[in-house]
Amino acid sequence: MRLDSKPAIAIDKDQPPQLIVVIDTEEEFDWNRPVDRSATSVRAMQYINRVQDIFDAYGIKPCYVADYPIASQPDSYQPLLEIMNDGRCEIGAHLHPWVTPPESETLVPANTYPGNLEKSLEYEKLKNLTDVIQQNFGFQPTTYKAGRYGFGANTQGILKQLGYNIDLSYCPSFDHSADGGPDYSRAHAQPFWLDDEKTMLEIPVTGSFVGSAGAASRGLFDLAQGFKKFRLPGILSKLGIVDRLVLTPEGYSHEEHVKITEFLYRRGVRTFTWSFHSPTVMPGTTPYVENEQDVKDFLDSFHQYFEFFFTTMKGVATTPTLLKNKLESYK
Repeated sequence: MRLDSKPAIAIDKDQPPQLIVVIDTEEEFDWNRPVDRSATSVRAMQYINRVQDIFDAYGIKPCYVADYPIASQPDSYQPLLEIMNDGRCEIGAHLHPWVTPPESETLVPANTYPGNLEKSLEYEKLKNLTDVIQQNFGFQPTTYKAGRYGFGANTQGILKQLGYNIDLSYCPSFDHSADGGPDYSRAHAQPFWLDDEKTMLEIPVTGSFVGSAGAASRGLFDLAQGFKKFRLPGILSKLGIVDRLVLTPEGYSHEEHVKITEFLYRRGVRTFTWSFHSPTVMPGTTPYVENEQDVKDFLDSFHQYFEFFFTTMKGVATTPTLLKNKLESYK
């Protein structure tokens, strides 16, 4: 399913760039193996202050989008509840269907994208997740991010029915259709209204084709992937022709963070989302952190980027809710 963006909200270019931090707050599981319903460990949450302390130091209020294992187990929701009650974060919902009741779907790759589920099942799972967040956090979540970026044909209607008004699922420049996911390769990185009534806001992941290729970027990038053994993707990147980058500390360098930020800023983008997965704060949980040195490097990248964004770019921190309130004035 191809998901194209609607027109970007026209933001005054004199506005300072806005930074949102979004954490996919989830259980630990082996990313290189098929999903497992029994993999619901939340041990990494005991280390969540490794990142929260950094956010506090920079005056950032992150948004933790929590999935069912996180929102239903005291060992994981209690640390978040303390941070939320101190006014130091926002909480949203993150749907991993394979570990969210009812667990009735066949475990195949396509069904790990919640938007691929039959409408009533996607609704039931998100309703159960919403209910457990309400029960353990004491409020109705209004911000949602689909697991595996799996926004589908029925997702928008379900979100509206359950009281959500912000979605964070779009992943510009990426095509997940190889195993049944959505195709965002033609989506842009700027916020836009999902509905004609302008009540539901999309804040995409900050991802983009970067370089001089312009409209030919997607075709050139896809072509280069077929010649990896000749290092064509790296050659095109070094020549500044085309690269595909995401604003995340997972798998991308500080130089690449700066590159995508400056590229998009020159093109009028004023909202940027720094996103990652909560288990990466503990070694051995994701492909990005095999040991404590990897975790240190991971955390150092936060300091590097935040210094750049707030000092060089003269940016400011915001949250999904605050940004939506601000963009209401642009209707």
